[in-house]
Amino acid sequence: MKNTALTKIHEDLGAKMVPFAGYNMPVSYEGVNAEHECVRNGVGVFDVSHMGEFLLKGEKALDLIQKVSSNDASKMVDNQAQYSCMPNADGGIVDDLIIYKKSDTEYFLVVNASNIQKDWDWISKHNDFGVEMTNLSEDYSLLAVQGPKAAEAMQSLTHLDLQNIKYYTFDEGTFAGIDNVIVSATGYTGSGGFELYIKNEDAEKVWNAVFEAGKDWGIKPIGLAARDTLRLEMGYCLYGNDIDDTTSPLEAGLGWVTKFTKDFVNSEALKAQKEAGVTRKLVGFELLDRGIPRHDYPIVDADGNEIGKVTSGTMSPSTGKAIGLGYVPKELSAPGSDIYVQVRKKQLKAQVVKPPFYKK
Repeated sequence: MKNTALTKIHEDLGAKMVPFAGYNMPVSYEGVNAEHECVRNGVGVFDVSHMGEFLLKGEKALDLIQKVSSNDASKMVDNQAQYSCMPNADGGIVDDLIIYKKSDTEYFLVVNASNIQKDWDWISKHNDFGVEMTNLSEDYSLLAVQGPKAAEAMQSLTHLDLQNIKYYTFDEGTFAGIDNVIVSATGYTGSGGFELYIKNEDAEKVWNAVFEAGKDWGIKPIGLAARDTLRLEMGYCLYGNDIDDTTSPLEAGLGWVTKFTKDFVNSEALKAQKEAGVTRKLVGFELLDRGIPRHDYPIVDADGNEIGKVTSGTMSPSTGKAIGLGYVPKELSAPGSDIYVQVRKKQLKAQVVKPPFYKK
């Protein structure tokens, strides 16, 4: 089990630690609901240093990215970030990722922790372009400072104008006295804020500075459990739950990052799927009966026939409703459709709704 550069700090803070993607990670500190509300209304900090980072450099770096990813990275300008996915050869997804454009010849890719080696091998396999690839995953720590008060709370630590770093853009500069920190207006909570990419040796210094700067704003450390409830309220996919090697990006509602203006791995087959229409779709739903949907619970129709599975589910702290995501046949995918979640021997009625579940 790997540790992040901040594991001892989490343990000293009394965090409940769990194994996650090969790392020893904090799942909660004071409890998921309190941590969730802290991010929705104020500012909280996640250690997400388990995520993977690759640097791609060279004249043909864009060509390689265009080949392995479904979104159109040619539309990006310097200091812009883009959400994308890497389709596999069988109609599924290798991983979802964020691509950062540093320059025409330099791109920074952030991938899921559980897929670091798989992604590295996949991109390497398609690197017929002589692109220089560096796996920085073991060298970097990543702090997600999330919430509506993040910019205000962190401004004293940097000369960068945090209010003017727009959503899905980034800047690079001195932060908490450390040079060359990437500060990006990304994150997976739907409440704004920043992600800070720092070298491992600087992680503790930056963590301490962030908490000192944010104390007047009620800043708190936040665990992975609240990260999950926050992203689920927004309807954001989690790799391994809602998307994987067997789910098409079109089925998963990721058509908006699947651009057929270029050729990429398996683009012809996905284009044909788009033209023919998918047979199942990932939908959001709210339980109308009392209960909580959980990952892998069966979804059934009115006659009790299994038609799909819950991919993610929780009791939403912000809305007080039991919410979930799951794949259902296309004919039951429209908002307002009735479906049922099998919880032990009960069939709980649910209704398909269009995410996000939480609206500001």
